Amino acid sequence: MSNEANMVTIYLFGKAYEVPDNLTIMKAMEYCGYMLTHGVGCRHGFCGACSTVYRIRREKELHYCLACETKVKNDMFIASLPYFPMDRRRYDIGFVEPDARIMMDLYPEIYSCVSCNTCTNTCTQGLNVMKYIHDAQAGDFAACADESFDCIMCGCCSSRCPAGISHPQVAMLARRLNGRYVEKDADHLMDRVAEIQSGQTEEAIRALMAQSEDELRELYNAREIEK
Repeated sequence: MSNEANMVTIYLFGKAYEVPDNLTIMKAMEYCGYMLTHGVGCRHGFCGACSTVYRIRREKELHYCLACETKVKNDMFIASLPYFPMDRRRYDIGFVEPDARIMMDLYPEIYSCVSCNTCTNTCTQGLNVMKYIHDAQAGDFAACADESFDCIMCGCCSSRCPAGISHPQVAMLARRLNGRYVEKDADHLMDRVAEIQSGQTEEAIRALMAQSEDELRELYNAREIEK
């Protein structure tokens, strides 16, 4: 298979550009001369900063994606959505009750969900967003936390919701409630926190900081993952 790229036409904010078809949207923007000072972060699909909307010419469907990991297509009309104003309510996780009432008090709009599944269809991570909202409605914070664990807070789901739900903020509350009240304490984690606070890990941290990116990557890939 040849790695040689073909040229395709894309439209950035309404202006046409010719770019190689092996570029991501983010790299294509830079190829076209755009200096990305916002709407860009980790560049590897983890931070959610590069939320993007696109439509292919003569197609009606809108597509939501991350610009850092989505390849360009011919006749792709692109617009960035680097920030969507989700509604984050104030609360102190140490002074709330872990029951369904907290969702009613802080995010009552979740009970206006019409189960249209637009949020799930829009999710850039392929999560079952509607399901975790239903879990939140039922006060099942463990299920909501598990289903939403890979959410990167990009806000695409909220941008399409007819009920005005801030799905990622609901999920964040559920994960905090689950970690604070539902899951049992992890003794080994508390031991590690105590070691950090006492300064026992400073030498190990300095050793890590002295390693190269390749060495760090090898350590990360070979790490022992907790069951």
